[in-house]
Amino acid sequence: MARYTGPVCRLCRRLGDKLYLKGEKCFTPKCPFEKRPFAPGQRSTRRRKVSDRGLQLREKQRGRAVYGLLERQFRGYYEAAAKRHGVTGEILLRTLELRLDNVVYRLGFADSRPQARQIVRDPIPCVETERRYQSDWTTKQERVFQDRE
Repeated sequence: MARYTGPVCRLCRRLGDKLYLKGEKCFTPKCPFEKRPFAPGQRSTRRRKVSDRGLQLREKQRGRAVYGLLERQFRGYYEAAAKRHGVTGEILLRTLELRLDNVVYRLGFADSRPQARQIVRDPIPCVETERRYQSDWTTKQERVFQDRE
């Protein structure tokens, strides 16, 4: 599965908010967002008025960055959420929260979502005595998670 391998702290600086993509490093003064709390690039200090569409795009990019998805995979999740009945945004967030790598992160097995992806690939967690190697596998609410031991 493809993933973003570039500088993730640049994404935090571009969006103007800490996304905690590096785990423990984001809580220390060594975090690049703490050192340079402005957007990356030559003309980063120039402020512009952001339109409504720009605001929507920024929030979509924030969601993609937080969950570690690329555009095509995120679009697939959006289209599936749009087909279901209900508020599309809430359904989309619920679907993203039920991904296996996110559940491993939320359970505290990992410090960050990229680390949770790596743990899923190892595979350390078992889901009802089955090994799951895909980080995009969707869980259900009643599933039992346990360590490999």
